Amino acid sequence: TRPDLRGVFGAGSATHWIAASAGMRILEHGGNAFDAAVAAGFVMQVVEPHLNGPGGEVPILASRAGEQAPRVVCGQGPAPQAATIAHFARLGLDAIPGSGHLAACVPGAFGAWLTLLRDWGTMRLADVLEPAIFHAGGGHPLVWRVPATIASVKTLFETHWTSSAALYLPGGAVPRTGSLFRNLPLATLYAAIVADAARVAGREAQIERALDYWYRGPVAEAIDRFARIPAMDSSGRPHAGLLTGEDLARWTPPVEAPVALDLGAHRVFKCGAWTQGPALLQMLQLLDGLDIAGLDPLGPDFVHLVVEATTLAMADRDAWYGDARQVDVASQLDPERAADRRALIGD
Repeated sequence: TRPDLRGVFGAGSATHWIAASAGMRILEHGGNAFDAAVAAGFVMQVVEPHLNGPGGEVPILASRAGEQAPRVVCGQGPAPQAATIAHFARLGLDAIPGSGHLAACVPGAFGAWLTLLRDWGTMRLADVLEPAIFHAGGGHPLVWRVPATIASVKTLFETHWTSSAALYLPGGAVPRTGSLFRNLPLATLYAAIVADAARVAGREAQIERALDYWYRGPVAEAIDRFARIPAMDSSGRPHAGLLTGEDLARWTPPVEAPVALDLGAHRVFKCGAWTQGPALLQMLQLLDGLDIAGLDPLGPDFVHLVVEATTLAMADRDAWYGDARQVDVASQLDPERAADRRALIGD
């Protein structure tokens, strides 16, 4: 149901057409694929705020032409230093609330995208942030999922998250699908970062200054102040946050080797257990020992095997995945363990 798109000059893909076109524009202006990815990534924060945002994370697999394996840029920031089991127990919580300040970790997307730009890209910070600034400040038409998501949290915004209401409920109402929507605070922030970076000479030096602005400068200071204000979360009670400026200052995006699995003539790469990526490798490993090649891909036997392999891999994900410093991914992909897990799949 989807067209097969091919390009002789280049191609860009994203879940939103404006982000894809922003990436293509960078290619047409002489940037490489990494420059284009960074530009598209920042535009996604603007046009799909229900899925992306400056406070989010990003797992990146980056491979230069001719390289045997990609590198991973970890855009997943850690939990705050103060987020201990003992602290949550003192708050009377047996789980971290899924919303609110207590759920916040170090925002890793900004650092990861700029690390990709600095180490793999060729263009200046101002060039790759310009599309995001343009669409945030000038406006963009809203896809239907954005108003639907805003409507689902309208009362929460009006009652507790009033700064979010000021942005996403213009005039006190949920914006309409297709209406022109502006995120002026975000446009102003990214423009300020570009202006501050321009105070130093050199592409890499400007990127480094932007990283300092975010993790050790005004952005970190603003996050620290805001996190101290108690806010309602999914526990039903307001809590102040644990994230501090020091947490941001201590973190830099790790660049690491991917997790890999050999399957016949293919080698499949994913990010580490700080994502759910290795679960796909576990699924493929389980299915590799089952005779599914001759089955009807729309038939019940094929679907049964794929679903059961997925269920087992996801169970391992929920039980074992987490901080890469604590998780041994190799043990999850041990062939003997896979055989034991595969034996659990019956008729």
